[in-house]
Formats: sequence, C-alpha cells, structure tokens
Amino acid sequence: MAQQPLSFLEKAGYSAGDAAANLVFMSMVLFQLNFYTDVFGLSASTAAAILLWPRLWDAVFDPVMGVLADRTNTRWGKFRPWVLWTAAPWAVVMVLAYTTPDPAWGWSTGMVIAYAGITNTLLMTLYSMNNMPYSALGGVMTADLNERTKLNSFRFVSVNVAQFIVGGFTLPLVAKFAQGHDRAHGWQMTMTIWAVACLVLFLVTFLTTRERIKPIAETRSSPTQDFTDLLKNGPWIALVLYTVFHFALLALRGGAHYNYYHHYADKASMFDFVETLGLTTPDPAGTGSLADSLGYIVHGTRDSLAHSNVADVFNSIINMTGTATTIVVIMLSMGLSARFGKRAIGIVGFGLSTLTACSLYLMPPTAVWGMLGLQVLGAIVYAPTCAVMWAMYADAADYSEWQTGRRFTGMVFATIGFSL
Repeated sequence: MAQQPLSFLEKAGYSAGDAAANLVFMSMVLFQLNFYTDVFGLSASTAAAILLWPRLWDAVFDPVMGVLADRTNTRWGKFRPWVLWTAAPWAVVMVLAYTTPDPAWGWSTGMVIAYAGITNTLLMTLYSMNNMPYSALGGVMTADLNERTKLNSFRFVSVNVAQFIVGGFTLPLVAKFAQGHDRAHGWQMTMTIWAVACLVLFLVTFLTTRERIKPIAETRSSPTQDFTDLLKNGPWIALVLYTVFHFALLALRGGAHYNYYHHYADKASMFDFVETLGLTTPDPAGTGSLADSLGYIVHGTRDSLAHSNVADVFNSIINMTGTATTIVVIMLSMGLSARFGKRAIGIVGFGLSTLTACSLYLMPPTAVWGMLGLQVLGAIVYAPTCAVMWAMYADAADYSEWQTGRRFTGMVFATIGFSL
C-alpha cells in the first residue's frame, strides 16, 4: 500500500467534526430520555416512542444518504460538502430540539408530543446527513492503513474530549442556568452553547481536509446493486453486528447511568465524596468561584439533599473521570492495532468493557468509590476499541472495491445506521 501520510493539522481538523457530532450524540445518549420525562413532562413510554421512531427512520434514510453521498460530485469532493451544507441547519435544530414549549402558548399534550417528535426526527436526519458522509470522508483521505488508524485515533481523542465536556458540564450548566428560571431554560441555554460550538467545529473540518482516493473510472451501478453486493461482504456483516453491540454498551454506560446515580446511588454518600473534593458549601449564596459558576458546587449540608444538585455533580465527575481516562489510554494505545490487529483489539476490549459495565449493577448504593473505580477500569479496556471499529469500516470499503471493482464508501458507512 502506498504511503499517504496526513499532516497533524489535517488529522486534528478531521477529528473536530466528530467532536461536534458528539456534542449532540452524547447529549442524546446520556440525557435525552430524562429530558423528555423530567422537563417536557412526558411519560416514559411516550418518550421512548419519540426516541425509537427516528432510529427506525434512520434505518431507511441512512442507506439513501449513502447513495446520495456516493453520487455527489463537486469541486470539494463527494463527502466534504455535506459537512458544510448541514452545519448551520444542525445548529438551529439542535437548539429547537431542547427548547421546551412555554405553557403560556396553550399547547395541548398532543402538540407537545408532536413538537418533540418532529424536532428529534429532524435532528437525527441532519445527524445522518452530516455524520455518514463525514465518516466516509475518513476512508478517502488516505489509502494507507496505518494512517487510517492514526486518523481514527485522533478522531476518537476528539470524540472523548467532546464526551468529557458533555458528560462533565451539561448537568451543572443546566442547573446553573436554571437558577432564577427553571430547568427548561437551563437546557435551552446549555444546548445553545453546544450548538454554536458544533457550527464552528464543522467549518474547521471542512476547511482543513481533502479527499484523495477517487472511485475507479467508468464503474456505474444502481443503489440496489450496491446494497446487494454489500450483503455479500462478510467483513461488513460482521462489523454491523459488532456495532450493534458496541452502541448497546455505550447506551448502557450512558443513559442508564443517569437514573442509576439520580435514583439509586445514596445521596449522602455522594455528598461525602464531593465534600472531600472541596465542592460543597453550606452558604446558599455560593462561593463565587469558577467551579460555582460552572454549577460544580453543591449548596447545602448532608441533611438537606432532597432537592440539591449533588447527583448532577457526582454524575458529572464520574463521566469526566471515565472520559479523561479514555483519552489518555487512546493516545497511549495507538500502536496496539499494528501489533495485535484491529480484530483482536476490538473483540477483547469489547468483552472486557461489557463485564465492567455489568459489574456496576452489583454495587451497593453507598459504594461511591467502587463506582468510580469501575468507571476508570471500564474506560481503560474500552478505549482501544474506539478507533479500530471505524478504521475497519474503511477497510471493509476497500474489500468491497476489491471484490466488486466498484467503490461505494458512502453506502458502507451509511449502513452503520442499521446499528444505532
């Protein structure tokens, strides 16, 4: 394989796009179900239906998006333009999706449900229109397999930086902006900040990347033929199954943790933990510190925790610790795939990650230090799997080209939507 090294700037610029995507994706994984139940006031079953419908829609739309991307031809390439075209609509819809209809508007419950369903579906559609071509872009920036793995390592460092920010600062900022207003206002303001960051990061990706691998000339086919050929691609089928379980694990580590820490873990034990870090004050007026400005100070005492933000702060610390560990391990493990192979790294890392995630549910509610330890251990074994999965999708696109004589990178990456 010819050497096609990528500059640090291009690797970092490419990674900015997935950092942006994860500002919304991780917000959805970690908080969206509880946002609909606790802020919108919807029942759990209604909220679950609102979350399910866009996933079903994506299973149909994502392959269509792959076909569109593969057949896009501009002076910027096939995939880069979609990152630019979707940036501004993404930011607008992201804010709308986390804007709660004001009771003064007089909307019925049905209208609120419809609003939530429409904005969530629009957001997921824009996510597909942006992230599927973005993922495919990484497969055509270089044909060098080692460079692809390095590129995806950069990508997942940025992903975990975004996850660190979302997991660590969303709930404290929501609580902070809600002071003097309500949590609906807190969510709207916090997501507006994330939306502006998304817009800037997408522009960085568009401006710093280039497409280098071109499709083989004179190879035309129908979308039906592309999909039929894809079903004959054994590595792609294995990757789809792997991705299903990978994102199921991510959802388990994400969304379920909110309820675990807010409704199961002992608040007094969490307060003691936070107090050892110097993040408490009995003064209702606060401390005036930077941590207080970011919502990281628990106001009150151990005996007045019923309506405190102690669970928000503890949950955020747990998220930040796990994500920081993941970032460090990703950077330290960049050479593992070259030594042991992507498949071995993926299988072993995923198996150990599953064990640590399930072990959390054996913890007693007062074992807050044990919860922290499991989060760190889970991050250590999970981190090496992040980059290899997406690098293997690019390899599967190469395999399809070798197998069929045609390249349909967009279709290969778009069908990840079946797995989410």
